[in-house]
Amino acid sequence: MRKPEQHLVTSGRFELERDGHIAYLDYKLGGGVLELMHTEVPQAMRGTGIGSEIVHTALEFARRDNLRVDVVCPFVAEYIERHPEYADLVMK
Repeated sequence: MRKPEQHLVTSGRFELERDGHIAYLDYKLGGGVLELMHTEVPQAMRGTGIGSEIVHTALEFARRDNLRVDVVCPFVAEYIERHPEYADLVMK
């Protein structure tokens, strides 16, 4: 008898590179939940909106794939406060 497939947890990051610098948002994905863990923007890229761009991309990915979002990263939490149109994705 064949066992049912388990939902695997994957880890990864959303990344954007500009001028040799990489900004990223680490995540874990499993069981229909996208856990947004940590955003890192190099000093040279700060103030350019790139962090917000990465968070936007992650949230649009979650919406497209019908994922719930578990927000661990404070930067992501602040972004969602400023963009309440994504609040429906957040796990309560």
